[in-house]
Amino acid sequence: MQIQENISLKPYNSFAIDIKARSFASFGDIEELSELITPNSKLPTLILGGGSNILFTQDFNGLVLKNEIKGIVKIKEDDEFVYIQAGAGENWHQFVLYCIENEWAGVENLSLIPGCVGASPMQNIGAYGVEIKDVFHELKAFHKKEKTNYAFDLKACDFGYRESVFKRKYKDEFVITNVTFRLRKQPVFNTSYGALEQELEKMEVKELSIKSISDAVINIRSSKLPNPNEIGNAGSFFKNPEVSNEQFSILQKEFPSIVGYVLSNGNMKLAAGWLIEQCGWKGYRKGDAGCHAMQALVLVNYGNAKGEEIYNLSEEILQSVKEKFAVILEREVNII
Repeated sequence: MQIQENISLKPYNSFAIDIKARSFASFGDIEELSELITPNSKLPTLILGGGSNILFTQDFNGLVLKNEIKGIVKIKEDDEFVYIQAGAGENWHQFVLYCIENEWAGVENLSLIPGCVGASPMQNIGAYGVEIKDVFHELKAFHKKEKTNYAFDLKACDFGYRESVFKRKYKDEFVITNVTFRLRKQPVFNTSYGALEQELEKMEVKELSIKSISDAVINIRSSKLPNPNEIGNAGSFFKNPEVSNEQFSILQKEFPSIVGYVLSNGNMKLAAGWLIEQCGWKGYRKGDAGCHAMQALVLVNYGNAKGEEIYNLSEEILQSVKEKFAVILEREVNII
């Protein structure tokens, strides 16, 4: 456990933005975390996991702490479920593959999502009909000022669409240290998502399994989304916006091919990627900042783009969607 000074964060964020942190250290357990955090420090502290949902627009004049708490353990089981606890610093996709290998069902639809386990409940990550809240049991989180560990169950996390209590009420107050998932011994397959059904047919899957679903998801994501190791990006940059049924009807009259999905509350969820593409941004590039050619929802760094350039591009996209559709997009990526 060593604090380093004036460290480049380029290797620690999936956008590969080359900015510097005033101080940097990593921690592998709560004891190290407690030693590193100084509650009365006037300098800000940033907890970093996989760096896959963050855009740095400037140097960070404070302490960056890299969460490297590891370990995967089965803590209990019953006739129907196994309860698997994973350290917050575990790679998310590797955790999913480990669950599939052990025939623990529930997270297969969430394959190949970049980042670490600790970020999964914070963002309530989701894909292909499944969200973290569907498999979540509880998490432990360290209060930075009190230096005390707390447990949060499903209700306490107050999950929403790409939201949790840790992004709102308790923003920057806690460090998630481990997460426990409730996974099924006998799988309940979720293949209702259109693209997933099509990919499974294309793969000529004869007998459905969590492995085949995971493989299908990996195929889809690999074909549509750029690999952060090859092109800097943070996956979906914007959330899919929610509008009233009335507003959707108005939009549908003007734009008959608009893509929308009915929500349980009666509202409609629009496909942000479709809106952005209709505004002409798909494949756009200015310098090394751009909008990916295969998926308009993904902003990319083609090499040496500055975070500010990518942020400014996102501002232009937001404005154009607002002007064309009277819909306000919201960023999914955290801006620092």
